[in-house]
This record gives sequence, C-alpha cells and structure tokens, in this order.
Amino acid sequence: MRSLLLLVPISLVLLGIAIAAFVWAVRRGQFDDMDTPALDILVDDDGRDGTTHTSAGRDPEAAPTSAPQDRPRAD
Repeated sequence: MRSLLLLVPISLVLLGIAIAAFVWAVRRGQFDDMDTPALDILVDDDGRDGTTHTSAGRDPEAAPTSAPQDRPRAD
C-alpha cells in the first residue's frame, strides 16, 4: 500500500508530461496534414526534371548499351 503513495504521483507527473507534449505538437502543426506524408512514398523522386525512371534507372526505350548483335561472337 505504501508503494501507491509513490506510484500515483509519478504516474500523474508522467501524464502531465504526455499532455504537455501533445499540446506542444498540436500548436507546432504536427497534425495539420495527415494525408500528404502517407502519399509521398508513392512519388518517384529520382528524376529532378519531372520524368519518371524505371527501377534500374534506365529508359526502357533507349538503345542497349551492350555490343551490337550483328557482330559475331568469339567462342
């Protein structure tokens, strides 16, 4: 029973800190826009000029960078 005399005031102090942190976050605007940060993960920001890239970072329609196909292979 003596432990309650210590634990109740400690819990009230922690509750006050949590409420103060919540009020501080609301006043700083942490909860103003809840939708945009969740959608930012879907935006491909690799291209700075507004173009999107494939996962390999290459244009799929670009010419291949390997050797031409008409050259005979040396086996």
